[in-house]
Amino acid sequence: MISPDDYRHVLGHFATGVTVITTVSGDEPAGFTCQSFAALSLDPPLVLFCPGKSSSTGGRIIEAGRFCANVLSDDQRELARGFAVKKAEEKFAGVSWSPSPAGLPRLDGAHAWVDADVETVHDAGDHHLVIGRVTALAVGAGADQSAETAPGEPLLFYRGRFTVPEPERGAPEQVDTLLSWPWNDRGWG
Repeated sequence: MISPDDYRHVLGHFATGVTVITTVSGDEPAGFTCQSFAALSLDPPLVLFCPGKSSSTGGRIIEAGRFCANVLSDDQRELARGFAVKKAEEKFAGVSWSPSPAGLPRLDGAHAWVDADVETVHDAGDHHLVIGRVTALAVGAGADQSAETAPGEPLLFYRGRFTVPEPERGAPEQVDTLLSWPWNDRGWG
């Protein structure tokens, strides 16, 4: 039998990106910090995230039928903590955001964002596996950023802590046999 402590310890050695998944539920913005967000398919363009079944915000996002995954930047640690621990009605207090093309909260300063419609929801133990069809996406978020630039570096979660990657200098490695998206003149994807 695998203990929860052993599970967390071992899988904590796998670095993940940090996102805030947002939606509009009724007339109110809703969101939560999520490290289980990933690209799933190029054709059709699909992403996934996995909210805990006990997450009321995750349930609101599923019910709303659409979401915006905000990929956080290295300077957004406090924002990530706030969306992880604050009460639902306090999460957006003082948070600067603008509507995405789908009208969902796109957090200012995010490294990238992805709008998606909920396509399917699967039972996955103590979580739901939510698959979304991508409807819009871009690098960077906010009026002062171009579509080609992202602020800083992405925020990561590794061994129970928020961290930032140390980018290597030089040309990126081309490992197209391992990745699901092609290399082009701008890099990956």
